[in-house]
Amino acid sequence: MSANATRQARALLLKEYRGVLSTHSRSMPGYPFGSVVPYCLDNQGHPLILISRIAQHTHNLQLDPKCSMIVGERAAEDIQSVGRVTVMAQAQKVTDAAAIQAAAQRYYRYFPESESYHSAHDFDFWVLVPVRYRYIGGFGAIHWLDDAALASPFAGAAETGMIEHMNEDHTQAIAHYVELAGLPNTEPAVLVGIDSEGMHLRVGQGIHWLAFAESCNTPTQVRQALVQLAHAEKWPTCEVIEA
Repeated sequence: MSANATRQARALLLKEYRGVLSTHSRSMPGYPFGSVVPYCLDNQGHPLILISRIAQHTHNLQLDPKCSMIVGERAAEDIQSVGRVTVMAQAQKVTDAAAIQAAAQRYYRYFPESESYHSAHDFDFWVLVPVRYRYIGGFGAIHWLDDAALASPFAGAAETGMIEHMNEDHTQAIAHYVELAGLPNTEPAVLVGIDSEGMHLRVGQGIHWLAFAESCNTPTQVRQALVQLAHAEKWPTCEVIEA
């Protein structure tokens, strides 16, 4: 298994925030049913989705939890050379009260509008637990990956604390990150997530993942990376894909 392909597949899942979910059709047996869904990665690096109980894909998953989700780079002009990853997974409904609360806290940061319809309508969180990945990085760059997920070392209180601190006390640094990465600055950016490999910023309804120069496995390393970026003249990686 290529370590580089694994990291590229994971980076693509971190960047995109939406994919096409394919389920086994209940009303048309034998046919796959595709639907577009927003997602973010949970604390284990697995896609987390929020779906309506009356949606067709939900009915399909209740009958057969086997599914796949394909995510592709939407910014590329040549669709055949574009990176894409298919996550084959078992869908699991989140039922534990503490797990639901943790999922909601994470998902609302990425998609704040979801809080209103989640509370007012019949929506549930589901996790797509990967079984295998198929990653294509362009012509001839084709890989089967048994595992591309990476658990976040900061999930929970540590991540929340870092996010709140940055959003409350370091708005100028966040604005500098936006400028360095060439992101739209029509609205103030908000930090919504931190993982060991980068940060997630929301500008309006767009979400962007910005990679760190090096992996960070402790809050101290994250702080050092953020301070360095606050004084940097250019972003260490230029690849920024808009959600």
